[in-house]
Amino acid sequence: MLNPSFVTGIPNWIDLGTPDIEAATTFYRGLFGWELLPGGPETGEYGMYTLNGNSAAGVMTVPEDQAKSAWSVYFQSPDADATAKSVAQAGGNVLFEPMDVREFGRMAGFTDNQGAYFGVWQPGTNGGLGVIQEPGSLIWSELHTSDVSAAAGFFQTLFGWETDEMSFPGGSYTTVRPAGGSPESSFGGLVRLSDVRAEADRGPHWLPYFTVEDCDAASAQAGRLGGSVTVASQDIEGVGRIAHLADPFGAAFALIRPAPMPRE
Repeated sequence: MLNPSFVTGIPNWIDLGTPDIEAATTFYRGLFGWELLPGGPETGEYGMYTLNGNSAAGVMTVPEDQAKSAWSVYFQSPDADATAKSVAQAGGNVLFEPMDVREFGRMAGFTDNQGAYFGVWQPGTNGGLGVIQEPGSLIWSELHTSDVSAAAGFFQTLFGWETDEMSFPGGSYTTVRPAGGSPESSFGGLVRLSDVRAEADRGPHWLPYFTVEDCDAASAQAGRLGGSVTVASQDIEGVGRIAHLADPFGAAFALIRPAPMPRE
């Protein structure tokens, strides 16, 4: 699962683009216990969600006539400018060039060679997410893509990712890990777009997973708060119980109650 060391190529930030920060905050506060730390003019009103005082995600207003509400995943880069050059060379697109965010860090936004949006964060004084793996925080990231092999090659070129195949009844799942990492250091997966109908309709995209103590109870709570369940809770042997959801504005995310770690 996601490692707090934030080595190169690991997800180190996520943010939500939404047309209504106040309403989105009501939803995520009720679901995960997040609180909003509003941003000021100096950050373009970019705010931060916190969990027990630690940064869990960023949030910004995105008008509905400009883009759909969505979650974005950012990956650790030691040099955002070099990464931007590599993206172009590997067949992706640079949507916005690397830029400084005050003293906090340097960021850029891209699409990969299959059209999925992602970003990079080069840490300055902000090293990345302040909480992961705990209930209500990021634990896994999953790319739904039209070509798993091509996507794996793209990110291998970009970050040196390595892949493993995990078999289960009826199919397999491609996991990704940082360069030189063990299979236990996997932080995400690659899924063929057509394998999950609810996600296929969104086109290629990254889906963040948040850990919860009770997947069914959290799914029900999301419904009460105005969200929707797009893939009902299901058990995956050796992984845990998962569900796919959308918030009241359609931003997709997933929940997981991780399976207990095996005893040695």
